[in-house]
Amino acid sequence: MSYGLLKGKKGIITGALDENSIAWHVAVRAHEEGAQLLLTNAPVALRLGRPKALAEQLNAPLVPADLTQVSDIANLYDEALRHFGGPIDFLLHSVGMSPNVRKGKPYTDLDYDLFQKTLDVSAISFHKLLSIGRQKAALARGGSIVALSYIAAQRVFPKYSDMSDAKALLESIARMFGYFLGKELGIRVNIVSQSPTPTTAGTGIEGFQSMYDYANKMSPLGNASAEACADFIVVLFSDLTRAVTMQTLYHDGGFSAMGVAEELLK
Repeated sequence: MSYGLLKGKKGIITGALDENSIAWHVAVRAHEEGAQLLLTNAPVALRLGRPKALAEQLNAPLVPADLTQVSDIANLYDEALRHFGGPIDFLLHSVGMSPNVRKGKPYTDLDYDLFQKTLDVSAISFHKLLSIGRQKAALARGGSIVALSYIAAQRVFPKYSDMSDAKALLESIARMFGYFLGKELGIRVNIVSQSPTPTTAGTGIEGFQSMYDYANKMSPLGNASAEACADFIVVLFSDLTRAVTMQTLYHDGGFSAMGVAEELLK
């Protein structure tokens, strides 16, 4: 069902790899709600995933961009300004990757070059997106920016390794830029901390299924799906949430408020 929440709005969605991606569902829902979209992903993702199929489905341009590279981000905004004829109303940061996790490196014995890569891809890219968007006047007044996180930014999940640090940094960047962009342009910057979700990246974490099952039993409403997350993010993009900013919003079926569940005690 569509409510026309984003009618007339224009935005950039990053990181939609395939149908398992939260960003993929966000793009579909934003389109259904009347938004015009521009999609972007890293060049390697264009070869490994299905972003081109999504772009064709939504009649949206697809601009390759490595979000760790300032020149790629500058080109991304230039393309968006050219395509839309003006600044964007919303932006989704849905990019995360840890080479240390992929290689099975424990948190207590990280490869520090890879650690820097984790931070750059998963968090500092967000700072670059917001900074360059501001410099290029590519972010519209009263707009909304959302990034995806996980509760491991606040709590210990050992197998999440250095991604925990990256998500904590991501959330800090959202608060800091939320202040500056809010004061200057009335732009909202929020974090959505989602339940464990079987995305391509998520399922690559050792013990993911156990984490998923544990959270599902702990949460009164069960784990939130990627589709439900997309609905929530669309509302954050809309004018219905124009006084919500600088928040980490838990979209997790109640997991973040729980101590222990009876099912787990049994």
